[in-house]
Amino acid sequence: MPLGGFTHRELVVDLTAGRVDVRPLDEDLARTYIGGRGLGVKYVFDNGPQVEPFSPDNLLCIMTGPVTGSLHPMSGRLAVVTKSPLTGTVTDSHMGGWTAARLKWAGFDNILIKGQSPHPVYLYIEAGRAELRDASDLWGLGVRETIRRLKDRHGADDLSVMAIGPAGENLVRYAGWINEHDRAAGRGGTGAVAGYKRLKAIVIKASEKGNLPRPADPEASRRTAQRAMKAIVQSPVTAPRKGGLSVYGTNVLTNIINEVGALPTMNSRYTHFDGAEGHSGERVNATILVADNTCHACPVACKKEVEVKSGKYRTRTESFEYESGWALGANCGLSDAEAIAYMIDRCNDYGIDTIEVGHALSTAMEAYERGLIDEEVRWGDADKMIALIDDIAFRRGLGDRLAEGPARFAREIGAPEISMSVKGQSIPAYDPRGIQGIGLGYATSNRGACHLRGYSVAAEIMGIPEPVDRLAVAGKGALLKMFQDLHAFSDSMDICKFSAFAESAEHYAEQYSAMTGIPMTVDELLKAGERIYNLERYYNNLAGFNRREDDLLPERFLKEPGTGHSSGAVSHLSEMLDEYYRVRGWKDGVVPEEKLRELGIIA
Repeated sequence: MPLGGFTHRELVVDLTAGRVDVRPLDEDLARTYIGGRGLGVKYVFDNGPQVEPFSPDNLLCIMTGPVTGSLHPMSGRLAVVTKSPLTGTVTDSHMGGWTAARLKWAGFDNILIKGQSPHPVYLYIEAGRAELRDASDLWGLGVRETIRRLKDRHGADDLSVMAIGPAGENLVRYAGWINEHDRAAGRGGTGAVAGYKRLKAIVIKASEKGNLPRPADPEASRRTAQRAMKAIVQSPVTAPRKGGLSVYGTNVLTNIINEVGALPTMNSRYTHFDGAEGHSGERVNATILVADNTCHACPVACKKEVEVKSGKYRTRTESFEYESGWALGANCGLSDAEAIAYMIDRCNDYGIDTIEVGHALSTAMEAYERGLIDEEVRWGDADKMIALIDDIAFRRGLGDRLAEGPARFAREIGAPEISMSVKGQSIPAYDPRGIQGIGLGYATSNRGACHLRGYSVAAEIMGIPEPVDRLAVAGKGALLKMFQDLHAFSDSMDICKFSAFAESAEHYAEQYSAMTGIPMTVDELLKAGERIYNLERYYNNLAGFNRREDDLLPERFLKEPGTGHSSGAVSHLSEMLDEYYRVRGWKDGVVPEEKLRELGIIA
């Protein structure tokens, strides 16, 4: 019996030859690696860990999961998987909105892209067919104008567009993809890989009517989706129009994290920011919020559309997120929500990761303060920040150097210690001194510093699934492994990570079983996640990340004490790393052969 939930068709795009083919889904691989992130990583692994990110041979995968586009709640996400030009690791970056659902409704599970087009192109998909079309007239345009022109060309109804902007075209190493609802696949430079390949956009025309994925057990699928929805609407975090995430969006965390002393401030020199209230979810809601938008099959509506109606920062954007607000706010010593909203909108139009660009700016600010660069870049100078964002996207002057990534820039000026990065990717908005487990998560993340690989903050700050002392060290290795394996599975479903604030592993297992027809226990679910996480680590080992030193945090977190309610705290990474390697069964960060065999990664 074929797997439920899948269309069983994949697009294979050869940009060099200008050819698009359709191939059947490999069901054995889909059973083993689930879909989304997991199956995409398997494809990238089989393509070879030694491939150069900026080469025709690098594989760029656009992946959905078995529940994508269905009526299961929060099932509107896709994963973009490739080898990162920022880190040199395998990377995956996820996008919400309706793009993923429409890909499934159009008749395809995944898109596998290789080669390099001799001229700019976009991929057009409709009714089970796809073709490459000329994009020469779109090259050089921002994301907004690109999407507007493509909607004018193909009709706005039932149409989704994901596109890159000038940052991707100019190979900014942390360029991403943006869709028509300002949802971003931001991290890791996946948009730069597309820019190298001269792929400007992917356009998908499809409606839900008659195209919903077919579950193996329709009645069980309906029942388990209802049970998941019940958990979501009853959660104090996700309840529609009541829970903090629904009311304030992700930015509900700004005041919470700042209060405990874990908000990285001014390039992580401090862990508390006196001006955090200025860009908090509460302030944004009270002053510039205009709409609560949502994604396919999502009742939470965490996206907060804001509008600055007058002044020099006049703008409108759908995505005032916690991470973006922090990266361009506290991280740079800026508290002005209107200026931050303007910069977020600019970054989205350029197609650039707001977290990484915020770090590029804060690294330049510290470099200037130390006398390491001549160009004046002062803390909290919004106008200078805006000018530098422009220069990064178009690779001009100092911006050209910052476009290589903060880690490379810091090494270039002889001060690698001022880049708050792991494996070349900069940290998100949680300070490892105030939340011990997240520091371990940054160090061991397979795509460079990342909170989403294993969101231990759920337990350490929010008490989900149960409270854990944020400053405790013992037990964090086991806690993180559990979160990493769980999220590797949910990212492969591909279901929104915020569902984990309400749903349990049991919810995920029963939804997967009902949709695909494959019975799955919680233990089997976690084993599948462990397999995916170890495959990623094995890829990185083969790509040269094979020492304990590759899993280290910047010295600032290990030696310079925190401030605020984390005063005096430092990260105790070494102790946690020892425990983590033990529970993973790794040797100094390397996956041994016996673990690979145990998980079925090698025969």
